Amino acid sequence: MIKPIVAIIGRANVGKSSFFNKVCGKRISIVDDVAGVTRDRLYADASWSGRDFTIVDTGGVELSSEDVFQKEIMEQVLLAIENATVIIFMVDGKTGITQSDEDVAKMLRKQNVPVVLVVNKLDNFDMSLVYEFYGLGLGEPMPVSCTQSKGIGDVLDKVVSYFPEQTQDEEVEGIKISLVGRPNVGKSSLINRLLGKKRVVVSNVEGTTRDSVMIPFRCNKKVYNLIDTAGLRRQRAVEKQSVEGYSVLRSMSAIEMSDVVLIVLDGTKEVTEQDVRIAGFVHEAKKPSVVLVNKWDEKLMTKDEFTKILHEKLSFMSYFKALFVSALTGKGLSEIMTTVDEVYANASRRISTGVLNDILHDAILNFEPPSKGGKKCKIMFVTEASTNPPKFVFFCNEPTFINFSYQRYLENRLREKVDFSGTPIELVFKGREEE
Repeated sequence: MIKPIVAIIGRANVGKSSFFNKVCGKRISIVDDVAGVTRDRLYADASWSGRDFTIVDTGGVELSSEDVFQKEIMEQVLLAIENATVIIFMVDGKTGITQSDEDVAKMLRKQNVPVVLVVNKLDNFDMSLVYEFYGLGLGEPMPVSCTQSKGIGDVLDKVVSYFPEQTQDEEVEGIKISLVGRPNVGKSSLINRLLGKKRVVVSNVEGTTRDSVMIPFRCNKKVYNLIDTAGLRRQRAVEKQSVEGYSVLRSMSAIEMSDVVLIVLDGTKEVTEQDVRIAGFVHEAKKPSVVLVNKWDEKLMTKDEFTKILHEKLSFMSYFKALFVSALTGKGLSEIMTTVDEVYANASRRISTGVLNDILHDAILNFEPPSKGGKKCKIMFVTEASTNPPKFVFFCNEPTFINFSYQRYLENRLREKVDFSGTPIELVFKGREEE
């Protein structure tokens, strides 16, 4: 089930970013007294009353402003509204209703989305300052003080009450495979080629695929489900460090649903920062993956040359498997499903405790764990706790001594002995008493 999306809308400097950070439980959005700091959408996962959701902070809306960035900010805000499950409209209880508030309220009243009206900066909860906001025609105003963390829980109670009822997701037969990548790299064309028919709209216009679509099909007598996703793109640069477009939220949900992710690149162009960022999303989600270099033309560069570039750009996921394909000619497509099966099998692989501890013993003989203050760290044994991705728990006397370098060393030793190509693996270190 795709997570509900909660968008925070309001004019500049009403405290949207402070509310966003409070709900997330960490400082993600920049908080500044200067109006217009948040120009793009920022998003983060959050949870309340057992319900997970994605919360989005948008730029300040000033419809009458002549700010050169306001047009781009409004594009971001309208996208957030269009995709939101619930909207939090935040106003300033100290300044009262402004013309911008009335303009935004008029816009929100036309939307078929629940709106929770929040009056911020009421440090003393003076309810007499709330009443005028009934005039916005958006229901009961809810007082909060973000600086004092007052009233936020009541707002979230109201927000989650609008979420769709949780349903038990039906078990989907077969491996679920999502295709992710920048717009116009050929994801939909690849799906149509794999299916042997035109099931997904193909267009040269960026953003043709607006939502995620699951398509069941059979290959080699096996059932699979392909998930085509909206292109992950950078919005037109409002500033140099512009964040990804809103479509990333839908695609991230598709990644979470997947058993294997196909990361699609355009082989006729350079590997971009956005390509690397998309691969990072897949890696952080701990999903097995295959890098598909689409539109491959050997005349532009050899496979070895391109693979070398991939190793440089994707150094954080050195386990990747790459295929060079062409949706236009069909070249290399026959390898895709075989490789999907391989990486899924690797992610599902179970290693016996005996074999694991033999690998650990040899690794320690070659390179002992770190020591501190003359005290040695001793790793006593390792076991595989779970699969998809494989998770290995190491029990030792001083787990805090294990640094990143030694973790990487142990991971490399595991990968040398066992085929975990195409899948991340997780290493956890615990004290013996935590067994």
